[in-house]
Amino acid sequence: MIRLSDNSLYTGITKDLENRLEKHREGEGSKYVRSRLPLKLVYTEEYKNRSKASKREAEIKKWSKREKENLIKNS
Repeated sequence: MIRLSDNSLYTGITKDLENRLEKHREGEGSKYVRSRLPLKLVYTEEYKNRSKASKREAEIKKWSKREKENLIKNS
């Protein structure tokens, strides 16, 4: 999860976290992130396969901002 300049949180999945963050920083990531730079990595989880990662991403995206903030705080 990354925190953006407007204090919003962006959740996504990737096989290569460092590369993905660099792409976002260069303005080559999602439109949402590009319009809210700079960013800060605030939370990560690792999964062995993309299916499990996608399910977890979908779960977190349904949460309220407060729930996401609690996850970050308690990690």
